[in-house]
Amino acid sequence: MTEDEAFGPRRLGASGIEVSALGVGTNRWGGRGVAEPGLAATFGASLDAGVSFFDTAEVYTGGRSERLLGRCCREDGRPAVVASKFAPYPTRLAGAQLHRALEATLRRMGRDSIDLYYLHFPNSLVRIESWMDRMAEAVGSGKIRAVGVSNCNVSQMRRAKDALGRHGIALAANEVQYSLVHRKPERDGVLAACRDLDVALVAYRPLRGGLLRSGSSASGQTTAALEALARIADQRSVTPSQVALNWLLCQDPLVIAIPGATTASHATQNAGALAWRLSDQELAVLDKASSDLN
Repeated sequence: MTEDEAFGPRRLGASGIEVSALGVGTNRWGGRGVAEPGLAATFGASLDAGVSFFDTAEVYTGGRSERLLGRCCREDGRPAVVASKFAPYPTRLAGAQLHRALEATLRRMGRDSIDLYYLHFPNSLVRIESWMDRMAEAVGSGKIRAVGVSNCNVSQMRRAKDALGRHGIALAANEVQYSLVHRKPERDGVLAACRDLDVALVAYRPLRGGLLRSGSSASGQTTAALEALARIADQRSVTPSQVALNWLLCQDPLVIAIPGATTASHATQNAGALAWRLSDQELAVLDKASSDLN
């Protein structure tokens, strides 16, 4: 890929599903301060810009995120790939509870099935293998197309993959926090394991809660990274957030970033990271500036 080439679709592991290299995180949809009437425009602007992967969860804003995303999908009508998540609370001890939660998600979204369904976190009283068995049942019934995990370490990823493999199903993705100023997946082996296992790494908080959107308000150990980010953005006449997202996509073809967007302008700005590529020299500058960060 040259510096002028756009980032095309990326695979969700060996699931057979392709998604845009950038998605949209909807964890704030339906939350305080987010104007619901503007979300249809946010959804439409994302699709207009080639971003067609949307991420939600049953726990986001008490289920309102799922309802709003489902409504946007129905009203817009254009194809989109949608992911949601099952939360294995301590009170959820039976496989049937996953199926009931999935049915509730589908009702809220007004869908018969969902493209990608994650185990939201691994710290459960139930073994991850048991949850993957229930996920496999949902794949068999046509309720979900692909299975993912979230916030899992290398051992948990391998266990999930092996459990699904017994049913002939691929582990599609591991959704973890990853950004220029949070490079833990590189250090804890998760990124390498995703390569080894052919699993997509879906990066949440790729702008670190907005810290990387402006490239300012530098403090503590992030100062050098934010200054380098702002300098490159200024030289390229792009925004710091676009540089940060572009850096993330440059790390590996299996990385998919899902920055949040609650307005059409944010959606369009995020998508602006797709049409070009940082040079090797710029990547080296950013790597050096952020190399000591977690």
